[in-house]
Amino acid sequence: MINRKNLLYSALAVSMLYSASASAAVSAQEAAKLGDTLTPVGAEMAGNGDEIPAWDGGLSKAPAGYKGDGRYVDPFPNDKELFRIDQSNVDQYADNLTPGQIAMIKTYDDYFMPVYQTRRTATYPAEVLEKTRANATEVGLVESGNGLKNYKTATPFPIPQNGLEVIFNHITRYRGGSFTRNVAQVTPQPNGDFSPVRFTESFTERVALEDFDPSEDPNVMFYFKQAITAPSRLAGNVLLVHETINQVKEPRRAWLYNSGQRRVRRAPNVAYDGPGTAADGQRTSDNLDLYNGAPDRYNWELKGKKELYIPYNSYRLTNESLSYEDIIKPGHIDQSLTRYELHRVWHVTATLKDGERHVYGKRDFYIDEDTWQIAAVDHYDGRGNLWRVAEAHAMQIYDANIPAYAFETLYDLLSGRYLIMGLTNEEDEPYLYGTERRSREYTPAALRRDGVR
Repeated sequence: MINRKNLLYSALAVSMLYSASASAAVSAQEAAKLGDTLTPVGAEMAGNGDEIPAWDGGLSKAPAGYKGDGRYVDPFPNDKELFRIDQSNVDQYADNLTPGQIAMIKTYDDYFMPVYQTRRTATYPAEVLEKTRANATEVGLVESGNGLKNYKTATPFPIPQNGLEVIFNHITRYRGGSFTRNVAQVTPQPNGDFSPVRFTESFTERVALEDFDPSEDPNVMFYFKQAITAPSRLAGNVLLVHETINQVKEPRRAWLYNSGQRRVRRAPNVAYDGPGTAADGQRTSDNLDLYNGAPDRYNWELKGKKELYIPYNSYRLTNESLSYEDIIKPGHIDQSLTRYELHRVWHVTATLKDGERHVYGKRDFYIDEDTWQIAAVDHYDGRGNLWRVAEAHAMQIYDANIPAYAFETLYDLLSGRYLIMGLTNEEDEPYLYGTERRSREYTPAALRRDGVR
């Protein structure tokens, strides 16, 4: 086996802690690297001469067998596992693993990471790539890093200068403009018993609204609606979010419709470490999507870039032939269904500011360079102990050129429990992209209609 070392690139040799002075867009000369030595979204075009290949445009053609129904068949069914990382060899690969991954392997005797050929499948629609190129010289951070100037859509910082810019790339990344999905969330007991909570979720970027008005709600980035459809005791409850760009200037707007009370109420606790919806205490509000919301409670430090084994091209986990019982096991998911590849990631550390409150004292984020999606997060408690380990099992939506997650996992090393968000195997119509939405569908008044059992 090759002895792999973390790569800390020369341009990032010194860790960069965010400061207000480091908020300007890059020069035109620097931006000219996009599409040349860098991909259109800012990843390194070249491979590493070993496992990571050069980017060749990504996967934008659906494989044979795909029916256009939102059930994304594996485009690489003949790929074979190259090797697996387990308790017998974890130390050999430690340089290319996160502390959380190592902890999972050492905690569970049956936990392993199957490694496959690296395939750089990520890409975005041409208009998103073009807008990203323009953003490089136009978009900047404002309000001490809590907001963006001159931003409308696409990746704001394809050539990031600090940790906050990297995190904003994840928060703002293009997710298809507008989509609807039917998914399940589970929080298994230590013995593996579980009961799914099912959701219908709608997401629409403000600029993707059918009645988009540039002068209306300029601080809103997207609208999100999440309706619980099962179990019956929760069915009909609906969450509505207007996600603001600068959440310090204007906090996230959130409302809850309680079907039992038939009332719509503001929901200020749907933020930071407020409890996640129907998650049995297994995640915070800002754990969804591996991280979301206002960044103001943390100091953000860009550690650099490194090569890690991360979940990638995880199509097998969405196969409709699998039941949830096939996937969900005591302590963790069935790792034989997963796929890990070696990719370059940005490493960003968030440390809780003095005087601020959050259940996580520190978080280490590992963000895929090709998609700006967070791939893994290690969460530490206030005493500095590793507490929760998150991974997102990524896949490319090849008929729409959108990187996405098959689902997210969040493991609690202390309780032995975990959470999965985004299961689709047993759901009807899992994904529908390009849905037409109007602003009136994302108003508090609309919650009552969506909450009818």
